[in-house]
Amino acid sequence: MRHQDYINDAVELLSRLIATPSVSRNEKEAADVMQHQMSTYGLATHREANNVWAICPDYDSAKPTILLNAHTDTVKPAISWVRDPFKPTHEGDLLYGLGSNDCGGGLVTLLQVFRYMTLRTQPYNLVYLASAEEEVSGKDGISRVLPLLPHIDVAIVGEPTGMQPAIAEKGLMVLDVVSHGKSGHAARNEGINAIYEALDDMRWIRDFRFEKVSPFLGPTKMTLTVVHAGTQHNVIPDECRMLVDVRTNEYYTNEEVYDIVRSHVKSDVHAHSFRLHSSHIDPEHPLVKRCVSLGLQPFGSPTLSDQALMPFPSLKLGPGESSRSHSADEFIKISEVDHAFTTYLQVLEGLKERIPRWEGK
Repeated sequence: MRHQDYINDAVELLSRLIATPSVSRNEKEAADVMQHQMSTYGLATHREANNVWAICPDYDSAKPTILLNAHTDTVKPAISWVRDPFKPTHEGDLLYGLGSNDCGGGLVTLLQVFRYMTLRTQPYNLVYLASAEEEVSGKDGISRVLPLLPHIDVAIVGEPTGMQPAIAEKGLMVLDVVSHGKSGHAARNEGINAIYEALDDMRWIRDFRFEKVSPFLGPTKMTLTVVHAGTQHNVIPDECRMLVDVRTNEYYTNEEVYDIVRSHVKSDVHAHSFRLHSSHIDPEHPLVKRCVSLGLQPFGSPTLSDQALMPFPSLKLGPGESSRSHSADEFIKISEVDHAFTTYLQVLEGLKERIPRWEGK
């Protein structure tokens, strides 16, 4: 096949995916499309729920393994869409449609890269995975399928990064912080006001600074985003409930931040989940060094992806721009898909150092 044939196949598949609604937790039809197309390409497919993957035909457990991953699901379309979000629309170099940029471009391009690279023996194994429920970090997405894959040593995640390598990504933890008081009549000197009880904790959350600052991600940051208290004007509130958004850098686990918060506030603290950790890859990893040798610029990403659920090293590298994600009239440039295909091949074919074995479980 010619270079242009791969690009044409990528764009044709992406157009079909746009026309197949796949909002998170409803990816079955999109997974069907992916599995059918992969089978048409002659790939042996595997499937768990709405996750579809293929393993290079000459897989050798003695070799390191690189995972090529992107997701099939989308967010719900914003109400400000002017175009039909489920109708692929070509206008010159642009392809409009929900999920075109996040992250359909990376999804279909990495599949073409997998096709191309597995035509010949490589010094590493390749696994291609089209995963589900990324936008909601769902448990039936990549978390469900990772135990079924071969041992993975490093991953390339096809999120839109302008084809620059994101080698660190902030984690996410949401905290319920609840202060308690005692109800009473507001006209009388009765009760204990839960809002006043919470004020010191609010100030601490606002003012506290985490000591360890990442060169790529900056400081771990927490923000008080929601406060609920009281039932009516003449009743002293006996409970004040707060939501705190925490974005961790790679120097703090979510559990460590949780313990720090609990030790400094008098309110009750409960974490919604500890699952979504910050991720990073060593700048000296061969995959990062190869990107740098091609003139690509490593950076830290503030947006969350399935990297948070990957225990092994990973980086984000994909066509499109993060600023277009989740926006009305989302689009990808065909030239970006073309450039991504070439860049992925340059990265993978130019790997001279052996990929180090990831020694985790």
